[in-house]
Amino acid sequence: MSTPFRNLKESFRGASRKQGTAVRDLHEWLAGNSAALAATKPEAEFNGTMMQGFHWYLPADGQHWNRLASEAPALAKAGITGIWFPPATKAMGGINDVGYGIYDLFDLGEFVQGATPNPNGERRTKYGSKDEYVAAVRACKKAGIQVYADVVFNHKMGAEFEEEFQAIPYDPADRNRPLGDARTIKAYTGFDFPDRNGRYSTMKWRWEHFGSVDYNSLDPGYQAVWRMKENDFEDQVDIEKGNYDYLMGCDLEVDHPVVRGELKHWGKWMLQIAPIDGFRLDAIKHIESDFFNDWLDEMEASVGRDLFCVGEYWTPRIETLSWYIGHTGGRLNLFDAPLQNNFHQASKSGGNYNMGRILDGTLMKEFPMHAVTLVENHDTQPLQALEAPVEPWFKPLAYAIILLRAEGYPCIFHADYYGADYTGKGRDGIEYHISLSSHRWILDRLLLARMHFAHGPQYSYIDHFNTIGWTRLGTEQHPHAMAVLLSDGPDGTKWMEVGRKDTEFTDITGHVGGTIRSNGDGWAEFRCNGGSVSVWVEKHPELVNLLEELERA
Repeated sequence: MSTPFRNLKESFRGASRKQGTAVRDLHEWLAGNSAALAATKPEAEFNGTMMQGFHWYLPADGQHWNRLASEAPALAKAGITGIWFPPATKAMGGINDVGYGIYDLFDLGEFVQGATPNPNGERRTKYGSKDEYVAAVRACKKAGIQVYADVVFNHKMGAEFEEEFQAIPYDPADRNRPLGDARTIKAYTGFDFPDRNGRYSTMKWRWEHFGSVDYNSLDPGYQAVWRMKENDFEDQVDIEKGNYDYLMGCDLEVDHPVVRGELKHWGKWMLQIAPIDGFRLDAIKHIESDFFNDWLDEMEASVGRDLFCVGEYWTPRIETLSWYIGHTGGRLNLFDAPLQNNFHQASKSGGNYNMGRILDGTLMKEFPMHAVTLVENHDTQPLQALEAPVEPWFKPLAYAIILLRAEGYPCIFHADYYGADYTGKGRDGIEYHISLSSHRWILDRLLLARMHFAHGPQYSYIDHFNTIGWTRLGTEQHPHAMAVLLSDGPDGTKWMEVGRKDTEFTDITGHVGGTIRSNGDGWAEFRCNGGSVSVWVEKHPELVNLLEELERA
C-alpha cells in the first residue's frame, strides 16, 4: 500500500472516530477525496483478482481443501491473487453443511461433535480436516495467492440442550412491534462442545450470550422472533423488517463483553494457526456495524499488519451501502450487490437493457476503492436463497467489465471457472437438476488481458443503449494499449482512442478475426459481435508467446 493511500485511509478512519461526527460528513469526506484516492496506486503496478473458492453444491467428500491446494499453482499462473475459502468451522449439518449453519468456531474438522454427527464418527467438515485446511492455506501462500477466511459471527446453531429464560415476542415482519409481554420460553441455546472439552477455548455458550431466537418449544406453533428480556435489538443494522438484527438460529449478542472477547480470541487464534491474509465477513447487515471496527483493529494489532476485509451486506440500495462505508470509517470493502443485480437484469433482458446505465447505482461507480465486484456467488446461483443468476451468454460481458476496467477488486466465482453440476430443491419445493457451464476458456483470456494490458489511463465510451466500451492506454511498466467493446444486442462498432498511432490490434478472445489498425491520431473503429465481447490488444511478439503458453495450459 503506498504512503499517500495509507495516509488518506488513516485520515478517513480518524474522521469516523470523532465523537459526534455524522455519517453525512464521512460521505462528504469520501466525495472530497475520491480523486486523490483514485490517483494513489502502489508503486509496483499490480492487478489483483480474487476467486470465491467454492459454490454451494460442492460434493461433501472432504477433499475440497486438498483440491484447492493442488489447483493453487495453476490458479496463480492464470492470474488469481486471492482466494476466499468457505467457512472452515464445524456447522450444524456436519459433513453436508456448507458452513453457514455455524456450530463451533474452534472446530476446523478436528472433533466428533455437532447436531448432525458424522455417520462414521468422522471429524472432518464438508471440506476436510483441520490439518488439510492449514495445508491448503500454506499451498496457496506458497503459490503467491492470498487467502481470506470466511467469518460467520451472526448466529450459532445446533445447541446440545435447551434452556428456559424470559423473552419478548416480536412480529417477524416488523421487529419494532412487540406481540405481547415478556414470558418464559424454552429454546436450544446451550453449547458445551463436549468432544472439544475446553481445548482452544473454555467458553460455554448460554442464553444470555444471545440476543434473540425464533423458536419456543413451550409454544412451538407461535410465530415470533423472541428477544431476550435483558437485551435490545442492535440499532446499527439494516432497517428491513423494521430492524434486521435477527436472521436465524441463536443470534449472537455482540455487545455482551464475554461474546465480544470470545470473537476476538477466535480471530487471533485463526491468524495463529494459518497464515491467512484477511477475512470475508458473512451477513454484516444483521450485525452492529461498530463491532467490526473494534474487532478488526484488534486483529491487525495482533499480527502487526494490514488485513484485507470484505463484508457481505447484500442489498441493491447504493444509499445503504454508502451509509455502511461511512459508518465503519472505510475499514471494510463491500461486495457490489447492485452491480450483480444490474448484470442479472441485463442478462434477462435479451438486448433490451440500457447498457449505457450498467454501472449506475453501483459501488464500482460511486465507491470504487471499496468495491469487490462480482458476477455470481453461492447465494445468487440457481436454487439458492438470493437466486439471481446471470445468464450464460452475458457472463463474458459481465466479467470483462469487472476484470478489465480500473475500478474495484474483481471476484471470480468458482462455478463460473470450473462449471458445476448438481441437484437441489427450488423455492417451490420441486427438485431440479442444474448444469452450469465452465467459462474458464474466456476467463483465462480476460485474466491474461488484465495482467498485461489493463493498466494506465482509462477512457470510457459507455454511451450507447447496446454497445459500450473503454480503452486502457498502458504505462511505462505495461506499455501496451487495449480496447474493450461489448454489445448485448446486435453487432457493434465504436470509434475509441487508444493513444497509439498506426498500430495493429488483435482480438485476444478470438471472437472477431483479423486485425484493426489505429489512425495517425491514435483512434480506431473497433468492433464486436452481437451478444459478445471483444478485447483488442496491441499486436506484438510477446503476445504470441503469451497466447501459446495459454493454449498449452
